[in-house]
Amino acid sequence: MSALYDIFRKYPRISTDTRRIESDSIFFALRGATFNGNRFAAEALAKGAVRAVVDDPSVAIDERFIVVDDTLLALQELAREHRRALGIPILVIAGSNGKTTTKELVSRVLAERFEVYATKGNLNNHIGVPLTLLSMTHDTQFGVVEIGASACGEIARLSEIVEPNYGILTNIGRSHLEGFGGPEGVRRGKGELYDFLAVHGGRIFVRAEDTTLCEMADERPALAKTYYPTAIAENMESNLAGDYNRYNIATAVAVGQYFEIPEKQIRHAIAGFNPDNNRSQRRQTSRNALIIDCYNANPSSMQVSVSGFLQETITPHQKRMLILGDMLELGKWSQEEHTRILRLAHSAQDVDLRLVGREFSAAYHAMSQIERPTQVTCYATCSELLEDLRQAPAKDYFILIKGSHSIGLEQVVEVL
Repeated sequence: MSALYDIFRKYPRISTDTRRIESDSIFFALRGATFNGNRFAAEALAKGAVRAVVDDPSVAIDERFIVVDDTLLALQELAREHRRALGIPILVIAGSNGKTTTKELVSRVLAERFEVYATKGNLNNHIGVPLTLLSMTHDTQFGVVEIGASACGEIARLSEIVEPNYGILTNIGRSHLEGFGGPEGVRRGKGELYDFLAVHGGRIFVRAEDTTLCEMADERPALAKTYYPTAIAENMESNLAGDYNRYNIATAVAVGQYFEIPEKQIRHAIAGFNPDNNRSQRRQTSRNALIIDCYNANPSSMQVSVSGFLQETITPHQKRMLILGDMLELGKWSQEEHTRILRLAHSAQDVDLRLVGREFSAAYHAMSQIERPTQVTCYATCSELLEDLRQAPAKDYFILIKGSHSIGLEQVVEVL
């Protein structure tokens, strides 16, 4: 690995896709269920890469090819080597939902004092995390790394690569239930971040009102903890839709306070963040007011989004509409969790409910007539919803758009 790191120090760019080869980069021929990067290694070199890391010796035809046992493992080990060489503090953010928004807020607050590099977009998996680390330079003073997981063992592995000094677990929710094997599996899997920090002398930031996170922290006496109240987010100006975002804001404030960033600069950083990519965005069109939160969805984020939406005040001429898309990767818990959201919608009066996907439709039709919300329309696909909205345009509505990314609900914004 030291020889590969010497090459990386000379050519500190990584490419993994021949459609986007950076000049003078090192190409890693990663494998997947439907692709084999070894087949494109020569093409990567022809397009400007200086080395190609492969795990198929048959494609290595000259000294520009570096043969390893496993290209993904080599990428991860290279990232850890680089992380150690940098020697900077790194804060990891994990949790069932709110990770990306919290990452954006925290990194902006820390940037008031440090040269910060944070995860770009949603590169939070076994490939994205090492790519994030390898994008840090010797000018970077502080790293903020988002890590995601859909099964036990994944956070432990990513923590071993990142070797964080600090951590944030946004919450323990009902996400990826199928992969984790149920709610207890979620708690166990997310707790792997606490385990790593406890063993390696790290510190965790814990929201004091979250009893589950506090219990998990208390179960690990060796873990250094900073507890903070949600109240520190009060009177913080922000552009984030949804009352639930006060938890994310409070976390950013707590981190800023710990690192002695003046309150005025913390406020400036939080107020200056404008959400994008269909996360917690408010938009006023010529006909309707929208809350767009359809980048992702799980039962926990869906519940807080719908609850917050139903509690917001509307003008006398407005009506409410909920456009909800299926929550995925829930396995045997899917009908129960979709039914829970339908019952929540049923608690409100005069809500036009549009359901997209077979999971919501199945849950709705399995409910008794008494339980079912009124004013409901089910659509098999987002295309069907789009056609309906084009035929009968919505006007004077306050609308929440929430669902898993693969449902494609962001498409409806243009017709609202």
